[in-house]
Amino acid sequence: MKKRTSQRSSRSTSRPAAAAAHEDELLKGALANILFQNVPAELAARHLPQFARAAHKAGEQIFDEYSRGRDLYLIVSGRVRIKKYTKFGVESLLAVLHPGDFFGELSVVDGLPRSARAEAMDDCSLLVLTPETFRALLAESQDFRLNLLNNLGIRLRTMDQTFVLELGRSALAAKTKMDHLARIVEASKIVNSTLDIDTLLDTILRVATHSTAADRGTLYLVDEQANELWSKVAQGKNMVEIRLPLGKGLAGYVAKTGETMNIADAYKDPRFNPEIDRKSGYRTKNVLCMPMRDKEGKIVGVFQLLNKRDGPFGREDEAFIEALSVHAAIAVENARLAREMVHTERLSAVGRMASTIIHDIKNPMATLRMYAQVIKRKTGDSESSQLADEIIRQVDRFVSMTQEILDFSRGVSEVHLEHVELSDVMDNLLAFIEKDLLKRDIAIVHEYAYVGPALLDLDKVSRAFYNLAGNAADAMDKGGTLTIRTKQQDAFVVFEFADTGGGIPEEIRHRVFEPFFTSGKRHGTGLGLAIVKKIVDDHNGRIELESEPGQGTTFRLFLPLP
Repeated sequence: MKKRTSQRSSRSTSRPAAAAAHEDELLKGALANILFQNVPAELAARHLPQFARAAHKAGEQIFDEYSRGRDLYLIVSGRVRIKKYTKFGVESLLAVLHPGDFFGELSVVDGLPRSARAEAMDDCSLLVLTPETFRALLAESQDFRLNLLNNLGIRLRTMDQTFVLELGRSALAAKTKMDHLARIVEASKIVNSTLDIDTLLDTILRVATHSTAADRGTLYLVDEQANELWSKVAQGKNMVEIRLPLGKGLAGYVAKTGETMNIADAYKDPRFNPEIDRKSGYRTKNVLCMPMRDKEGKIVGVFQLLNKRDGPFGREDEAFIEALSVHAAIAVENARLAREMVHTERLSAVGRMASTIIHDIKNPMATLRMYAQVIKRKTGDSESSQLADEIIRQVDRFVSMTQEILDFSRGVSEVHLEHVELSDVMDNLLAFIEKDLLKRDIAIVHEYAYVGPALLDLDKVSRAFYNLAGNAADAMDKGGTLTIRTKQQDAFVVFEFADTGGGIPEEIRHRVFEPFFTSGKRHGTGLGLAIVKKIVDDHNGRIELESEPGQGTTFRLFLPLP
């Protein structure tokens, strides 16, 4: 019996002890809160039975904005985040509260829905006061009222300061965006102010470097046919063209992948090649390399900017170049179209001129040719016969040349192929060329390694030979040697014209086959090499150019074997 009584006595005393410990813990948590500063412990203890405990895991929502609820929360442990969404859906952080703080007081005071969202940042332990307990404490404790008023005032002042700061940040962001837009508008006006491609590239680059505070830069354009990037850079007083394959170097990589490369420290990035600096003497610190895309998103060029003056390139610089690239791409395309229109108009004018010439001289040329044939028949002596043959040949050449220009201007691509033996036709193809060159103190060397069968339009190939020889003669105005070779290479017969002239500068080699490109010649239409390329293309062949300044130039015509 004693043992049983003892057990009852132990159980009966354990509950009050646990309850007392729980109450002590609640009272300690309440008195540690700023609302209960200087509030008598007896008063807090009297209302303690109305306090509730709440626990929330990190990231858990305590209450949501606009939700109904009238309880006041005291933070015992953990942190609570108070945030609100603007009407534009942007999340705004109002406060981060710590142990000893309270929240939820506005809905208790005015009875309206929650004005913000409360969320546990850590695992939180909270005390919850009902509206009735809150009002009772207000009525009974002046210190409780003062604490509430003081902290509400502090929060209002803090929110005012936060609002002013947010307003300032918003105004600064709006001004930055307006400035950014104004720079883009001004840049678009500038880059669309010219249709000359060289001037345009310089203008776009100046806008890009100035707007990003870059020390220098390069604007590359994509050459799809050559699978290369090209640009023009200053060398002394001259502008020279540079080229690099797609995929090579930073700019080539960006052109191939479309990725933006913003390198804050060039020498710490393995993608940067310091050899470029060693050759140029320039010290690269940071790099911004971005693709230039047209309105369809196609990469048409690359911006490469170096050494921002006030630190590494930032997101604002990237955004500006991205916006500028669309306007720049449109301007480049407009310049290209303008150049094509000029070429088309010039071709049309040449075509009209050639058509007029053919129309006007057709009958006189036919008469001259007929009289030469009559002289050849009637005289009988060899010298007169040779002169008559020369007249006939030159008349035919003149008519053929004029017709070739007319066909080129009209885009006519008609060839009349025939099977020939080169051993039978090479001398005839070159006979009229040799006479012209010998008069200009130019020696001709023949090196025929292949004289077998070929499939050619003899008239057109003769025109191509004549144009190549004429181009070589212009390059050797003080005399020289023209070496003409034939050889077989794979499935092609190769005709090679190698002169000993001054060579073609590297920066203009890619343009020599463009219509009307004359490279400073005082005479000629600028169509000679363009016609040669068209003749080769019409034969389904290809043409190659090899040249070194001061060492001459070699053109190679690859025509398919039969």
